[in-house]
Amino acid sequence: MGNNRVVFLDYLRVVACFMVMLVHCCEPFYLGGNGTYIANSYDAFWVTVINSALRCAVPLFIMTSSYLLFPIKGETSAFFRRRAVRVLVPFAVWSILYAVVPMWGCSEGFDWKQNLVNLTLNLNMHAGHLWFVYMLIGVYIAMPLLSPWIEKVSKRGEQIFIAAWAVTTLVPFLHQAALALFGRAEVYGEANWNEFGTLYYISGFIGYVVLAHYIRTYIDWSWKKTLAVALPMWIVGYAVAALWFWYQIPSQYPVNESIELAVLMEQSWRFCSVGVALTTVALFLIFKKINCTGALYRVVQPISKVSYGMYLMHMFALVPTFAFISSLGIATPLVIFAVAGATFVVCSVAALAISKLPFGKYIVG
Repeated sequence: MGNNRVVFLDYLRVVACFMVMLVHCCEPFYLGGNGTYIANSYDAFWVTVINSALRCAVPLFIMTSSYLLFPIKGETSAFFRRRAVRVLVPFAVWSILYAVVPMWGCSEGFDWKQNLVNLTLNLNMHAGHLWFVYMLIGVYIAMPLLSPWIEKVSKRGEQIFIAAWAVTTLVPFLHQAALALFGRAEVYGEANWNEFGTLYYISGFIGYVVLAHYIRTYIDWSWKKTLAVALPMWIVGYAVAALWFWYQIPSQYPVNESIELAVLMEQSWRFCSVGVALTTVALFLIFKKINCTGALYRVVQPISKVSYGMYLMHMFALVPTFAFISSLGIATPLVIFAVAGATFVVCSVAALAISKLPFGKYIVG
């Protein structure tokens, strides 16, 4: 540890933050037109290759947070107060900013009054990345409920829960199987009048919370064992994520279909699906072995501290940066990495500068 920080988590936050930006740089190459737009097989290939490796970014954020916070210590009220300052207040600030300030090139049809009204029930879709915070808040609400259980459950009991949760990561594919076989995508008690099927209560991001606790408590492997387990796990997970996506893409280009096609393509990219879960756990195990506190860490640590703020603000920087770099006529993978890199640098500088202000923690967390 450095300065009482868990070193590998700082590296992981920074990498996951960059991965999220890469994900959003990939989106214009398959989303657009009537909902799903892929110009050519070249774009399809690179989106599949790059993005399939990145979908674990969001679960990694959940695991890094859970590794430190779960089970919660002290009074529940104190836990929620700290989370409010760290998460809720910056989220509210940026939600309002996205509602009233149009991103570059997105002012047509922009209605800030309606956007503010929309915030009473949900996020505004032009700031779609903020869905993550709504989910994170739900995870935090659940932590005090699960903490007494995790403190008392045995290792075997925790393993049983994780195994049961692992079954739920197959649900996106089970839905597709049910749709093909029976004409409706409902399994194990789900129906159009009931979304709460058998697997509902043990599914979702809570699995990553428990996984983080299990890894912290029970796994302390050598590098050799870590790589022997994690590398095959990552390869299998990546293959599941990539191959499903690739084989859902029509063979005729350009592809210009409804958004339903993109939804089908992304089944293997869902954050709680089996392929993404495998790549998430694999990377977490590998990063857990990192304990480098040299010169690189002196750069990584301050960026890690403001990574949440970078996540919140990054679409304001990414949209104009993408418009400029994509107009240069360079290759698709270069556009993706150049835009993400430039966005990362701009946001890290901005977030670090804001964090120095007396009220900075209320903006960047």
